[in-house]
Amino acid sequence: MVLEKLDFSEARKGFIEITPLAVGVGFYGLAFGLLAAQAGLSSLEVGFMGTFVFAGSAQIVAVERLMAGAGAAAAIIAGLALNLRLLLITASVSNVFSQRPLWQLVLGLHLTTDENWAMMLARQKRGGASGYWYLVGGGLALLLIWLVSTVAGVVVATSIPSPKALGLDFAFTAAFIAIARSLWRGPKDLLPWLCVVSVVVLGLYSGALSETWVLIIAALAGTTVAGVRR
Repeated sequence: MVLEKLDFSEARKGFIEITPLAVGVGFYGLAFGLLAAQAGLSSLEVGFMGTFVFAGSAQIVAVERLMAGAGAAAAIIAGLALNLRLLLITASVSNVFSQRPLWQLVLGLHLTTDENWAMMLARQKRGGASGYWYLVGGGLALLLIWLVSTVAGVVVATSIPSPKALGLDFAFTAAFIAIARSLWRGPKDLLPWLCVVSVVVLGLYSGALSETWVLIIAALAGTTVAGVRR
């Protein structure tokens, strides 16, 4: 039976070990704060959004849609579409959430991100013990950094009007390169990864679909190939 009490030791490990990656999250959190300020969002609105949505890429896509004049409904749909990948992420670690009480289930799902999920899998691959509270500890560290950096971005937006002028937009790419590197298991991963890359390249160059849908279709294609090959 899964214990319901908080495992401070495991949560602390997750919190501490993800800190170097959380610094990178802070950089693109700052970039998002600057973007949100340009869209007319206040620091309070950004803080509220970060706390209850807590999905960096989805928040960025939603704000970009708002800035493009797409409307609130389109922005929400775009954010939700991009976050469909979290269904696959949480499904891949369903054993971590099994038999948990509802409050732990909701908390764990809310705090699951690309980064702490990848860190947990990487630690397990090395033979280290890591489970639900490790995931939650890492998620809390990321949430804290995300809130501080995004609100800071809004506050300093008047003095740094363009994130790209400082190269802050590359922080997203750098963070996901680090995640991908930690998940690489060797040549057996090559075919699913090549499938994803191929779909992305073809989809973007064809111009038939938006970037959001291209990424979702590519992820599903890669997952299908990996599943067929077991």
